[in-house]
Amino acid sequence: MHVMIIGAAGMIGRKLVERLAAEPAALGHEITRLTLVDVVEPVAPSALSAISAAHAIDLSSEASAERLAAARPDVIFHLAAIVSGEAEADFDKGYRVNLDGTRALFEAIRQEGQRGPYTPRVVFASSIAVFGQPFPEKIGDEFFTTPLTSYGTQKAICELLLADYTRRGFFDGIGIRLPTICVRPGAPNKAASGFFSNILREPLAGKEAVLPVDEDVRHWFASPRSAVGFFVHAARMDTDRIGPRRNLTMPGLSALVGEEIEALGRIAGAKAVGLIRREPDPVIRAIVAGWPTNFDARRARELGFTAETSFDEIIRIHIEDELGGKI
Repeated sequence: MHVMIIGAAGMIGRKLVERLAAEPAALGHEITRLTLVDVVEPVAPSALSAISAAHAIDLSSEASAERLAAARPDVIFHLAAIVSGEAEADFDKGYRVNLDGTRALFEAIRQEGQRGPYTPRVVFASSIAVFGQPFPEKIGDEFFTTPLTSYGTQKAICELLLADYTRRGFFDGIGIRLPTICVRPGAPNKAASGFFSNILREPLAGKEAVLPVDEDVRHWFASPRSAVGFFVHAARMDTDRIGPRRNLTMPGLSALVGEEIEALGRIAGAKAVGLIRREPDPVIRAIVAGWPTNFDARRARELGFTAETSFDEIIRIHIEDELGGKI
C-alpha cells in the first residue's frame, strides 16, 4: 500500500506518521511506500525511512497537485491548511491554500484516473467551523452548514467537492470534521482556538498562559490521540456503510473553559491554575462566539469513531504522550 500524507509536518500529520511507524498494519495493509508532503520538508521516522520520501511542496502552487497524483497513492490523507485565525486575517491566502489547493488535488486525482483506472481513498481534514449560528442545544447529523468565518466557508466548499467527486467515482472520499484538538503540543499557533490548549499546556510546563475569553465559554474537544484515530479509522473502514453523505462530524467532549481549568487543578494543582492570566481579547471573543458548542455525533459513533469523555482524560493523554507521564 502506498500512503501519502499531505500536511505531514503539522501536528496531526506528525502524530499520524508516528502511529504508522509504531503500528505498521494500522491501515489494514502493509505500507510499502510512504510519501510525506508539506510546505516544509517533513521528517520520516527511522522505522519508516526505508520506504519513505519527503517533499517540500505547496499544494496550491502550479502543477504540484498533478505531480502528487501521478504517484498514484492508494490512500491520501489531506491535512494541509492554514488555521482559522490566519484564514480570517489573510483572505487571499486562506482561499488559495484551503480551497484552491484542495480543488487542485481533487481535480488532479480525477485527471489521473482518466489515464487509467485509479480510485484512491481520500481522507480530508474538515472542521466543525462549517457550522454557524443560530445553533440548537446539540447539533445533530441533519443540521445544515452555514459557516460564519472564511475558514469555515473554505472547509464547507471542500466538503461539497469531496462529496461530488466521490459520487462521480473519481475517488473514495471521507471528510472528517475535527473538534478543536486539545491539548496541542508545541508552541502556540495562529489558530483562534489556540488558547484552549495554551491554558493547559503552558501551566503544565510551569509557564504562564493567557485566557482571552470568559470561563463560561463552551466548546467541542478531542485529544490529538483521538484525532489520529479518526483518520486511521477513516482510511481502513468499509465506506459502503457511510452512504452518500461523506462528511462526518467526529465525536468529542463538550466542556466549558471553566471545566478545563477545574480538571487542570485536579491533576496539576492550584499552582498550575494560578499561571493562567485573564486578558480579554475582543477579536478572539467575537470569533469564538460564532462557533458551535455541542454535538450529537451519532453517525460517526455508530461507524466506529471514538473520543474522550472527560477533560481529565484529555489532560492525562497529553501528560502521557508529551511529558513522559510526569508533571
